[in-house]
Amino acid sequence: MSDRSILYATAFLRALATGMAGVVVALYLAARGLDAAGIGAVVSAGLGGAALASLGVTLGGDRLGRRRTLIALSALSVLGGLAFAFASAPPAVALAAAVGMVNGMGRDRGAASVVEQALLPATGADAERTRIFAWYSVYQDAGHALGVLLGGLPALLQRVAPIGEMRAFELGMATPALLLMCTVPLYLLLSAHLEGAPPPPGSRLSPESRGVLWRISALFALDSIGGGFLTAALIAYFLFERFAVGPAVIGALFFAARVANALSHLAAAWIAKRLGLLNTIVLTHIPSSVLLITLPWAPSFPIAALLFLVREGLVEMDVPTRQSYVMAVVRPAERLTAAGVTSLVRLGGWAVAPILAGALMQTQSLGLPLMIGAGIKIVYDVLLYVAFRGRRPPEEASLEGGAPSPPGGGRRSNRLDSQR
Repeated sequence: MSDRSILYATAFLRALATGMAGVVVALYLAARGLDAAGIGAVVSAGLGGAALASLGVTLGGDRLGRRRTLIALSALSVLGGLAFAFASAPPAVALAAAVGMVNGMGRDRGAASVVEQALLPATGADAERTRIFAWYSVYQDAGHALGVLLGGLPALLQRVAPIGEMRAFELGMATPALLLMCTVPLYLLLSAHLEGAPPPPGSRLSPESRGVLWRISALFALDSIGGGFLTAALIAYFLFERFAVGPAVIGALFFAARVANALSHLAAAWIAKRLGLLNTIVLTHIPSSVLLITLPWAPSFPIAALLFLVREGLVEMDVPTRQSYVMAVVRPAERLTAAGVTSLVRLGGWAVAPILAGALMQTQSLGLPLMIGAGIKIVYDVLLYVAFRGRRPPEEASLEGGAPSPPGGGRRSNRLDSQR
């Protein structure tokens, strides 16, 4: 089994767990008696734990060893996830969510994904990088799609077994933790050469790369705040409250959305070859945000579902292209740090925003967080294009006759490859 295949398999399993959690978490917490504000706070606690884990990976992942880091992250996810499933007091639920990095986003963007992103470019050449990340995203979305179908497990358990609603939800929430346990033996099979040499103290990033990451991370932080208003858990809660649809219907809708995401990732790799990575990110992301703004105004669930699915066919095209772009504009030895820093700021925004979104849902309007989140994302796209339109990764030298830009510089003639 090749290293790339192993990373695809672990991404699939983790996404399977995350997809299920994204559907079930809010409904499980509502069954525990938490209101919208409480649900938002617990979702934030889980994402806050993921942000802390990403910080640890960024600072010490190379020194601990990438395989050992991945195994440790899986173990924490399993232990915290099981505690989350069976804890009853709200403080204990929030603490377990933080330890287990319980992901209410419904998308796998945690610390383990950071390490895998740093490993993936070593499994192919520069010209293959975007395609490798696109297929990585496809496997994630396949897991997300099947995971949201598993979101109907609590309802199924109540029908086929003599158990109450709460026990069914507890078993449903334990299932993602058990899925994550299956990643451990796969990580043990990764090749030793993927570990990479630990960077010397004080030299994680070159001055050029540091400048790039400061700018792009600030923009990613803005985007993640917008995304934090749009977590899968809160969108599921919005649909549940606005249209009175249950877990089975929401699960089916999210399954179709993840299928649309998967197809869009392959389309993104094709478009990026012709338009470039940055153009693909911006030109697909803005229309998806405009569609989301219309969702609160949908007069019926079928129309809302259609708007949501069209949006999901566009919104994830920036994921493999963004990941490929970040890995291209830093040196290979800096990739784990770059992936960690950019992931950390995204998780930080995701962790803060659900608290605000839940409070707005509780006190103002169910649809207001969706409109705020979409508006923030549009601002991010415009700023990203303005800041980085002159910087190309090495494989795009032929586009418009431009030369690739080295880390931290403008359009200079020397290739990024010469620095590697």
